[in-house]
Amino acid sequence: MINIDEAINFIINSKNINLDKSFEYSKLCSKLLRDKETENLGRRLIINIIDNWKKLDETTYEVWIDLIEAEGFYPYLEKEKLSIKSTASAIRKETSKSKNLDYYLHDEQQKVKNLLDSGKNVIVSAPTSFGKSLLIEELVAEKKYFNIVIIQPTLALLDETRKKLKKYSEDYHIIVRTSQEASIEKRNLFLLTAERVMEYFDMPTIDLLIIDEFYKLSANRDDERSDVLNNAFYMLLKRDNVKFYLLGPNIDKISDGFEEKYNAEFFKTDYSLVEQIVEEMYEDDFKNKEYKEEVLFNLLMTLSKNSEYQTMIYCSSPNSARNLAQKFLNFISNLIDEKKDKVNLIEWIEKNVSQHWMLINCLKYGIAFHDGALQKHIASSVIKYFNKKKLNFLFCTSTIIEGVNTSAKNIIIFDKHKGLKQTKNIIDFFDYSNIKGRAGRMMEHYVGRVYNFNEPFTSQENLIVDIPFFEQKPIKDEVLIHLEDEDIVDKDSEQYKELNALPDDEKELFKRNGVLVDGQKKILKRLRKDIIDKRELVLWNRNPNYEQLKYVLYLAWDFLIKNGETTFPMTRGNLVRVTYWYERKASIKWLLKDIYDSDKKNIAWVKKNKLRLENYVKTLSKEDKKFYKDEDKDWKRLVANKALLKLDNSQLIDKAIQEAFNILRHWFQYKVPKWLRTIHTLQDFVCLEKNLKSGNYLYYANKVESDFIRDNLSILAEYGIPKSAINKIEKYVNSKIDENEVVNLLKNEEFIRKIDFIDYEKEKIKDSI
Repeated sequence: MINIDEAINFIINSKNINLDKSFEYSKLCSKLLRDKETENLGRRLIINIIDNWKKLDETTYEVWIDLIEAEGFYPYLEKEKLSIKSTASAIRKETSKSKNLDYYLHDEQQKVKNLLDSGKNVIVSAPTSFGKSLLIEELVAEKKYFNIVIIQPTLALLDETRKKLKKYSEDYHIIVRTSQEASIEKRNLFLLTAERVMEYFDMPTIDLLIIDEFYKLSANRDDERSDVLNNAFYMLLKRDNVKFYLLGPNIDKISDGFEEKYNAEFFKTDYSLVEQIVEEMYEDDFKNKEYKEEVLFNLLMTLSKNSEYQTMIYCSSPNSARNLAQKFLNFISNLIDEKKDKVNLIEWIEKNVSQHWMLINCLKYGIAFHDGALQKHIASSVIKYFNKKKLNFLFCTSTIIEGVNTSAKNIIIFDKHKGLKQTKNIIDFFDYSNIKGRAGRMMEHYVGRVYNFNEPFTSQENLIVDIPFFEQKPIKDEVLIHLEDEDIVDKDSEQYKELNALPDDEKELFKRNGVLVDGQKKILKRLRKDIIDKRELVLWNRNPNYEQLKYVLYLAWDFLIKNGETTFPMTRGNLVRVTYWYERKASIKWLLKDIYDSDKKNIAWVKKNKLRLENYVKTLSKEDKKFYKDEDKDWKRLVANKALLKLDNSQLIDKAIQEAFNILRHWFQYKVPKWLRTIHTLQDFVCLEKNLKSGNYLYYANKVESDFIRDNLSILAEYGIPKSAINKIEKYVNSKIDENEVVNLLKNEEFIRKIDFIDYEKEKIKDSI
């Protein structure tokens, strides 16, 4: 038999595929497709033939069209306008056409849709290029369900989904925030993170629950938010007996017994309409970092010369992505000219962040980076520009594992870690498969290329996604506390007995807050004492003074941070300070300057004290040295800031920007509001016990989360409109109108024209509304 890789190489590299070769490959393909064991190889052959269609001898078109149709590749038949001759084939093709979308489903999508229509709950494991997300739109478009919840792991993914589904806003009230009330008159579509599902207290009965990237339910995937995803899933199952559709990539099995209990079917397929060709690039010499980077940069230049522009480079962390992007910028700027069609984002950065941010020069050369620390509107713009081919190179972190939809022809796996190298968290085969799956895109790039700069990944044992609320081994207190008695597997465990011994009212309180149970118990104990001794620190409303904010955030920091959770470079004292002052300044530029000035002071201090401290440490005994390094504040300051000496001024600016954006995204828009709401409920509980009037932290929590934007305009930030534009809009919008009216105002071109927006702000409003 012909070697399949040899055949594919011939198809790719030859200028023409003559009559004999075409028939030879079509016979091979037919044979492969008839056997389940080799069917994937046949599909690979078909995809490469479609990608090189014009090379074929025209007399063999009909044979190949029959094979393409037989394998159910109907979307490609339609896209390439390939005519089917057989009546039976034409009937099969029309049967595969969506009843709700202008789209043909491929064979395996149709099987999943049939399962969903059968009344079963469906759990799908399929490759990235399968088109699982298209079925989400199919379910929305058919208007069969009155209330739908879609849970995705990131706000960026949810916003991408909102933009895709906003065309259905006539039929659905689209809800993205807990402050939005559900409609009674029309259907509701909830696009929420798991945290927001749990915080939405008046949610109506849900008919359909969709969980994207459902492997995040697993307690074994080291995701700190798996507990709240379990709780949201369990809550809707118990409360509404909700129908569900779970989707994710490269999963082999789920918890035994789950399908039977919940009338579900686990549907695993490796069917894909995209071929990924892997090139192993690893050399022993890659231990030399500079050499490895040189090989990468030369490869990127080669890919760009071949017009295969869309390339994503996987990096372990935001620091790694930025540093590599900067080095590549230095490399490429000596070889090519700036792009003529500059993107609008550049002007916004210059006006609102800094004229010296390295991203500006990167964008001018078609380079960008993407990670979870970027502001939402910048991250979505970078992806949009990349997909529209305005950017050629995208340096990414694990955000690409979590399903950011891109049209990358090529994926380069440069680093082998996730997060900081010190954590030694090496990407496993599951991560590798998901990153690899981003190469190519159905309906755009039939064949994607993967360049692996690390030692070749070998297959691992089957990936089994445990569902902790069902399997309960292991299970965290934060999940176990939510389970009803009838669902407890081991009622004799010490963990269950301890939770069950809690007073009912405390138990309900801890459940509602959804954060560390043990931490909440400790805070409750402290509050019962401090409500008497430090009443002025606990009982405040609207805006706290410095000491009140310090009291609350110190409590949260000390008791609500999970083991292993990364807080670096934030400290609890600095968190209080920047939160307090950011409210008063409400400016990203202030935050940048604050971080930059602090770094400059630390550099001056290190230069002054480094030699003295290091010489002193040399005089200590081994035992005293260890104690000193663990306890001395000056030594800790030296260790924390010594690396700053290696940074030039532009690198200090980039560092300040990265940290400022991380503070806004991670601390202000996620952690601090969650902590404030949690401790609000705990102090309210204690005040009820003591018959005291409680404080109210909710106003301030909402303000922090919405970047101190006026209430009826905060929906615009959720939609990815920059704060600079929202500040301009504020002058023209009455504070008494509701957020739906605000959104409708921005659909009015006359209203937009009277405000002095820059081009980027207009672009974001048009994209978002």
